[in-house]
Amino acid sequence: MNQSEVTPKNIVLIGFMGSGKSTVGRQLHQRLGYPLSDMDQLIEQTIGKKITAIFKEEGESAFRDFETLKLLEIAKQTDTRHIISTGGGIVIRPQNRSLLRKLGYVVWLHAPEDVIYQRTSRNRDRPLLNQENARERIASLMEERNPWYEETAHLKIDTAGLDSNEIATGILESARYFFTQPA
Repeated sequence: MNQSEVTPKNIVLIGFMGSGKSTVGRQLHQRLGYPLSDMDQLIEQTIGKKITAIFKEEGESAFRDFETLKLLEIAKQTDTRHIISTGGGIVIRPQNRSLLRKLGYVVWLHAPEDVIYQRTSRNRDRPLLNQENARERIASLMEERNPWYEETAHLKIDTAGLDSNEIATGILESARYFFTQPA
């Protein structure tokens, strides 16, 4: 029995905010034609609020609950050829880390702290960074989450210095290998 008979052929993108998950997800969607499930967008559509509003009005814990529920919905889908772009904090919960690995090929898009700060510093739609010392917050969140990204991912790609086309090419080459290997 090979890996493709056991694991759905989804490609799941994880990583810190600003690492390129949404951009690379769109690139993979264009190349493969697989439906793109951007979890943050799906949550906003389902709840009818922007993520910043969910965080402000209901808190991070409520948002994480919505995130887990959406992940469970995706896991129940029978069409198993999707690109799934997750939120940066999805790996916080052990249940989510386990679900992500069952969903398919998990790719951790990683970028150094300085690159993340540069990419996110002008965006006010990052509720966890809307504070005085965003750079310190990035450092502490990355330190906390990186072991969970590592635990969850089949592949880690450093996105600094690469464009989305180069990243997508690397993901597709390694995913092809992953899905053809014996279990």
